[in-house]
Amino acid sequence: PLEDDIIVYPGHGAGSACGKKMSDETVDTLGHQKRTNYALQPMTREEFIKEVLTGLTAPPKYFPKNAVLNKKGYDSFEEVFNRGYQALSVEEFEKTAKDKRALIIDTRALEDMPKGYVKNSLWIGIDGQFAPWLGALVEDLQQPILIVADPGREEEVITRMARVGYDNPLGYLDGGFEAWVKAGKPVETIDEMEPEEFAAFYKENPDAKVLDVRNIGEFDTQHVEGAINIPLKDLQDRLNELDKNEKYYVHCAGGYRSLIAASILRKEGFDNIVNIKGGFNALKETDIKLSEYHEPISEL
Repeated sequence: PLEDDIIVYPGHGAGSACGKKMSDETVDTLGHQKRTNYALQPMTREEFIKEVLTGLTAPPKYFPKNAVLNKKGYDSFEEVFNRGYQALSVEEFEKTAKDKRALIIDTRALEDMPKGYVKNSLWIGIDGQFAPWLGALVEDLQQPILIVADPGREEEVITRMARVGYDNPLGYLDGGFEAWVKAGKPVETIDEMEPEEFAAFYKENPDAKVLDVRNIGEFDTQHVEGAINIPLKDLQDRLNELDKNEKYYVHCAGGYRSLIAASILRKEGFDNIVNIKGGFNALKETDIKLSEYHEPISEL
């Protein structure tokens, strides 16, 4: 048998959308893995298969297309970058969006988004899990994309898009969102509530619709009593489960995913959306009624 002091290096980094309980350590010993790794505990073949597969979800939609792209070949990074690193005036930006049926992606800071963003755009903040969520929500790698970024961060956005295979950026809004506002173009805002405010409201209005966009494993661990769970990655495919005449109070774990969800819902015609600031992490610090806690199987 192998000795416990043998050094083990990971074959994959933490944070992958296709794994569970993945450590962020870059090195370990076999002995420590044998003591702590759930998949290395004594069990039958059937138990092992069940343990490894429980809690896993389907890979992001762009995974298989990336595999095909890797085989067929793709434009060089320089070509993609030069295509996307084009400053467009408000008029050029608006015309390109219409003529090319481009998807407008707003990548600005989380705290700025609810105050105002370009109407019908999809918000995915560059300071969060930008690339994984872009890949999960935008299936077509050749989708024409226009970028709204904080001035000075356009290069970073284009680079991170290209790294996961999105090779068709058409440019960015020169002057950022402020230029759009100054030109009098249509904007959206997202209503928000503080967690304590919502907890008090929910106590008096228990029939209010709470939409939890965390993953199934997170929801099963613990959630707000009465909440509806539609994971963000599934939201676009399950909009038929929601009613455009209802008001939805949306949350995730910390506030990033819920704002992505809010932008999707508003884009699809759900006008009565309220984001709960701080998400479930903040809500559980209030006196809101929660489900019984269960030890997490997976974060997916």
